[in-house]
Amino acid sequence: MAATRPRKAAAVEATKKTTKTTATSKTAKATTTTTTTTAAKATKATTATKAANIKARNDNAGVATVAPHPKKVVGKRKADDEEEDDAKAKGVKRVKSEAAKPAPDSKPAEQRAAAPKTATARKVKPKAEINHAPTEKLNVYVFGEGSSGELGLGSAKGQTEVKRPRYNPNLSPDTVGVVALSVGGMHTAALTHGNRILTWGVNDQGALGRDTNWEGGLRDIDEDAGSDDDDSDSGSETAVNPKESTPGEVDMSGVPEGVVFTQLACTDSATFALTSEGEVYGWGTFRSNEGIFGFDPTTLIQLRPKLIKGLKNIIKLAAGANHVLALQSNGIVLGWGSGQQNQLGRRILERRAANSLVPMPIGLPKKIVHIGAGAYNSFAVRENGDVLSWGLNNFGQTGIPKEFDETGASKSADVHHPIVIETLHGRGQVICIQGGAHHTVAVTDKGELLVWGRLDGNQLGIKVSDLPQEHIVRDSAGHPRILTVPAQIPNIDAVHAAAGSDHCIAIDRKGKAYAWGFSTTYQTGLGTDDDVEVATMIDNTAVRDKKLVWAGAGGQFSVLAGLPTPVVNGVDGGANGHA
Repeated sequence: MAATRPRKAAAVEATKKTTKTTATSKTAKATTTTTTTTAAKATKATTATKAANIKARNDNAGVATVAPHPKKVVGKRKADDEEEDDAKAKGVKRVKSEAAKPAPDSKPAEQRAAAPKTATARKVKPKAEINHAPTEKLNVYVFGEGSSGELGLGSAKGQTEVKRPRYNPNLSPDTVGVVALSVGGMHTAALTHGNRILTWGVNDQGALGRDTNWEGGLRDIDEDAGSDDDDSDSGSETAVNPKESTPGEVDMSGVPEGVVFTQLACTDSATFALTSEGEVYGWGTFRSNEGIFGFDPTTLIQLRPKLIKGLKNIIKLAAGANHVLALQSNGIVLGWGSGQQNQLGRRILERRAANSLVPMPIGLPKKIVHIGAGAYNSFAVRENGDVLSWGLNNFGQTGIPKEFDETGASKSADVHHPIVIETLHGRGQVICIQGGAHHTVAVTDKGELLVWGRLDGNQLGIKVSDLPQEHIVRDSAGHPRILTVPAQIPNIDAVHAAAGSDHCIAIDRKGKAYAWGFSTTYQTGLGTDDDVEVATMIDNTAVRDKKLVWAGAGGQFSVLAGLPTPVVNGVDGGANGHA
């Protein structure tokens, strides 16, 4: 999933009640549509200069921004560098769900006013299984920003900014056995071989599905003393909550016995889990332009897993920043969450905005076989190969042609209903499609790695000079801004791809990973905080001899997963030989 773009900026004054910010967008729609902001870590003057230059580029484009996700500040934190949208709040009055029963060694967080209750698990009558959980246990590698626990490495020294892939020992295939993962804006969820769901990262609005209140005091990570790990940042001091920064099990006290999970999907502030019987559980909340929108029409923030009503026979989930798609076995697609950018494919009346929190069918042709999501737009693939798209399109990220103004932004920012992407005709069947804040990456069954949308931050992984010039939209100063048609990244036989806010990672058939785009917090895993213009192979000792099979990209961090290799002479190259 793709979250919104982070920025590095000067340090901001923190107060006791300041809250953590979710990963946000570098830009948002040029007129009425706004997108979610994220925090950017205060750091070196050179990086701050870069952020200022990028901001100036956005200001010249006339791009508006979105209401930020509040987040506690502990130690140094990232500062918002975009304006908050002042649109009028909408929706009906809702209440928070009751807090989950806390662990014996902790208390409920102060903001949870309701007395904690624990639902009694009930036995369920076996139903027909339509989904099956993966069984291959995986090594997990992480890199990028971790000052809010996004990397799941715990609270020890040197875990807050990792420049290249690092094996996560907290997720060992021998002791934990991760079989599937999903990445949100600032958190990650993992499904284990034993049917547990582990989460880590930011939990301000319930995305982790468990109590992370910590009374022991936040741990300072002082790296001024130096580090012998070249893949770690130095000269910074951060404090993290060990319960957020360490993978922990989701509170399943309210889930019936016998439920088997098969897939996970993370938005910016929520997590959803698909079951073997085609049902969906979720927790956390959705956000709108005005702030917290709600989990469902009666619940503002859901603190532990809750069954989503109205979802049956679901075989696949896809998540954007604040919306979710669900594909039924009969080819029908349902959507729910925030629909302010038309990502739900239906008209949302302001006075009935909360209705969008209820899953509803999207008007699509029959025989949909695959779904995908960008931060604020959606995709559906038909059996015949047609790819339909809808939602935010201010930088051509839907692939639907639009008129653009002199700044290079779309005159009509949204695609209101699903439309076929004609420029994908003649390509192979799309098997994977994801979007970032304003760009899209897709993989076909022929191994083609396709990109389109915004390119002024190197989001597409191809030199501008190598792109079809007639399909590039430029601003009034002649600077390239948007690629309106799909272009193929050469020399990569892809099987999987993931889009972060403004960076991407692809996996090829040989199990190698390639990254490109915005890299200020090392989210490309290439050891640089400069933008990466072209798709470049990620190569360090942690992953060099591994076969990678999956990648996930958050707002300012990334995750890789690969097959474990046999131990040689008592040493596992991933667990003990990583850089």
